[in-house]
Amino acid sequence: MADGLNKVMLLGNLGADPELRITSGGQPVLNLRLACSESYLDKDKNRHERTEWVNVTVWGKRGEALANLLTKGARVFVEGGLRTSSYEKDGDKRYKTEVVASNVILTGGPRREGREAAPVTSVDDSDLPF
Repeated sequence: MADGLNKVMLLGNLGADPELRITSGGQPVLNLRLACSESYLDKDKNRHERTEWVNVTVWGKRGEALANLLTKGARVFVEGGLRTSSYEKDGDKRYKTEVVASNVILTGGPRREGREAAPVTSVDDSDLPF
């Protein structure tokens, strides 16, 4: 039997164009900002909508390829696991939780037809989750 299960499945729309970076070790990493909306009825039968914003990271060649296909507004299905990291800012310890994607499926929405790929920036290998 497994020790545990860390699996996330999300369906949503990109809130911004993806950001492709390359670590100093040459590893591509793609960051996505995913908006997952749901609607519900309150006790008075009024419909409300709530949106959760999720940070998604896609590592390697898959992230590099997706950078050329995705744009703000694209609808995607993401499978992956949660990762939490900590850092210090102004002397305070802070935490960041993100989904590290193992699978991304394009389900519709705007594409990058005739547009350039996402800009590539460089990052430090200390950002790697492994």
